[in-house]
Amino acid sequence: MEEKKIISIVDENGAIDEAEELLRLELSEFNKKYIIYTKNETDDNNNVTIYISELYKENENSSDVELRAIETDQEWDKLKEILKEISKSDEQVAK
Repeated sequence: MEEKKIISIVDENGAIDEAEELLRLELSEFNKKYIIYTKNETDDNNNVTIYISELYKENENSSDVELRAIETDQEWDKLKEILKEISKSDEQVAK
C-alpha cells in the first residue's frame, strides 16, 4: 500500500492545516501545475471532499509554493474531466 503524503497548508491568517496530497499534475495547455488534496472531511452523503488548486511558484528556485484558485471555466472543465477519468479507472480496479 502506498504511503500517504501529508502536506501543510498555511491560510491567509497564518493557521496551519494538514491535508493528504492525492495527485499533482500539469496541464500544458494552460502552462500550470495543480494539486488535488483532501482534508478527509465528508459531506452529508459520506463522500470525501477533495480540493483542487493551482500550484504557483514565484520563481523556479523558490521552495515556497502558493495554492491559488482555479481561474477559468476551461481549467475547471479539463480538471473535472481528468477527475472523472481517474474515478472510472479506480472503479475498474475495485471490481
